[in-house]
Amino acid sequence: MEKAYKTMTSSGAANIAVGIIVAVTGITAGIIAIVNGARLLKNRNNITF
Repeated sequence: MEKAYKTMTSSGAANIAVGIIVAVTGITAGIIAIVNGARLLKNRNNITF
């Protein structure tokens, strides 16, 4: 019984840590995409084909 409790505890802690890392990475990627999109829109008149 105690072994299962310890396994569940460590697994739960690992899942929380992974969730935080994924959330931070997702927010960072979103910010980078917004900044790059704004730069593209700002400089679209300077592009010649």
